[in-house]
Amino acid sequence: MAGDALLTVRRAAKFYGQKLVFKEVSCSVGPGEILLVAGHNGAGKSTLMRIMAGLSRPSAGEVELHVEPERAAYLGHATFLYPGLSARANLRFWATMYGLSPSEAEISALLARVGLEKAAEEKAGSFSRGMAQRLNLARIYLVAPELIFLDEPGTGLDPRSLATLRREIAGFRERGTGVVWISHHVAEDAALADTVLALGGQKVQYFGPSEGYLKTLDEEGAC
Repeated sequence: MAGDALLTVRRAAKFYGQKLVFKEVSCSVGPGEILLVAGHNGAGKSTLMRIMAGLSRPSAGEVELHVEPERAAYLGHATFLYPGLSARANLRFWATMYGLSPSEAEISALLARVGLEKAAEEKAGSFSRGMAQRLNLARIYLVAPELIFLDEPGTGLDPRSLATLRREIAGFRERGTGVVWISHHVAEDAALADTVLALGGQKVQYFGPSEGYLKTLDEEGAC
């Protein structure tokens, strides 16, 4: 299953005490591939993503990241921004954390890319949810990862910011970046994915092409 994969999961399971969250989860993500993780609240989507990203250990099974840790990025509900620093200063700080030394022009270009060039000197603590998430995207672009984990990044975003997010996710594919994505807007976002992994009933309910998953949604809606 590995081949040129960036991530490989083999028969992963997770328990919290005696409670089973999920079992027998297997999948892989390759360069330029988007995997959408779907399922109802409490199905274990975020738990699975944290295991995939190496932030938690599976109770059984194997998870292999085939990229260096610094070449993977995780964007969750928390933005990990420093509210007392400006947008520009946040990016400078994150650059030093990764041992990078971008020029001021490069930082300005990143801010412009996410539509924050006019807010470059504003403190991140004053940003709306959409602006904060766009700055967080700029942080990810800064490190140019090979594999990105997105845990419901569209939560609370306004339509403009949500449209920007979707364009950028599509852009990741074009640049050969692998993406694992949990979305609140599955019916809309599955069309951007290559593969869907749906959790439910403590197991994988669907794993395959996004077209097939969309068809199941249509059939359920027709019932």
